[in-house]
Amino acid sequence: MRRLLKFLHTMGAVGLMGALACLLVLFTFVPPPADGAGYALMRGAMGAVATWIFLPALALTLLAGLLALAQRAFHRAAWAWAKLATGVLMFEGGLVYVQGPMRQEADLSAAALAGRLDPATLAQSLGPERNTLWLLLVVATANVVLGVWRPRLMRRAPVGQTAARG
Repeated sequence: MRRLLKFLHTMGAVGLMGALACLLVLFTFVPPPADGAGYALMRGAMGAVATWIFLPALALTLLAGLLALAQRAFHRAAWAWAKLATGVLMFEGGLVYVQGPMRQEADLSAAALAGRLDPATLAQSLGPERNTLWLLLVVATANVVLGVWRPRLMRRAPVGQTAARG
């Protein structure tokens, strides 16, 4: 079971980081909103990557990580708890700052293309979205480093025990 969880967690992390990198590359090719069809097509593709690759990979990574953390071997590993904390950041950042805005902008660009929305209201969040993707990619990389390197982070001694010096 432990190896299966590690495999699933790793595969999720690969998909997650790949989706983030893909979205960052797509950001470099987003045409201006004045090019209605091109902008709508690109934002639709980005919304699809966020929905069908990023979100499932995020869910797989978090679920496998939580199930692995439930095993006794990781209960006292400070690096595993650090990964949990950054995993919460990934979850919140992924849903609130990636998935939501990507889908919303895809829908808005489709509405602008259909003539139901002023195209001037589009592309308001390009800078913050790009910055969020970079930040999440850095956090995901830090999670991989923690999982591979497994540093001995400082932890408190159990109550009633003192740290041995020697």
